[in-house]
Amino acid sequence: MATSYSDKNIVDSWLQNAKPWVSAIRHNEIESRLLITNKAIINTILQKSPETVLDIGCGEGWLARELNKSEINTLGIDIVPELVEVANKLGGGRFRLLSYEDLAQGAIKEKFDVIVCNFSLLGRESVTNIFQHVPYILNDNGHFIVQTVHPITGCGDVKYEDGWRKGSWSGFNNDFTNPPPWYFRTLESWKQLFQQNNFKLNETHEPLNPKTKNAASVIFVAELA
Repeated sequence: MATSYSDKNIVDSWLQNAKPWVSAIRHNEIESRLLITNKAIINTILQKSPETVLDIGCGEGWLARELNKSEINTLGIDIVPELVEVANKLGGGRFRLLSYEDLAQGAIKEKFDVIVCNFSLLGRESVTNIFQHVPYILNDNGHFIVQTVHPITGCGDVKYEDGWRKGSWSGFNNDFTNPPPWYFRTLESWKQLFQQNNFKLNETHEPLNPKTKNAASVIFVAELA
């Protein structure tokens, strides 16, 4: 049952699927990323002209490498050793093996112009903890940018209410196993997360998939109130 899901299930799944994920990114197998969402997050960050970026849930580091082209100093963190190892091997930024829990407990002492979570906020308690801690590591006038599944287009046939959802690797190759569950939040719940943690939500973008004309994601851009 969905109620038995937890943040730990998400981590366990990514530990299992690191290798196929690296391969999928390297071979451009994820269509929505190529069509719109990668470009959308890069452009949103560049519009803020940051010198420093923290990429929470950086995976194999593709975003840091893109930002490096604009001479932006990026620190990426992830809990999956294999992904961090690949990120460090490919370069383009600094990368650390670090859990969301360790981050929320103060493991990083520096501050950043932009803190970004790109499709990396899938859990329940871990996401709440991240939101509570980001204000302490964000520079004055800095921006907290989150790209995630659009709650409207991502809701499916299930009730439009907060709760755990079964994971799926639909659209991915057969090398992926044990899809991670994810904690669904309504649009209003996302907005409340920002407001409750002293953020002012300045922008909400809805990048459209050029093929389906549906929202491919939602991007929230906030700064400290």
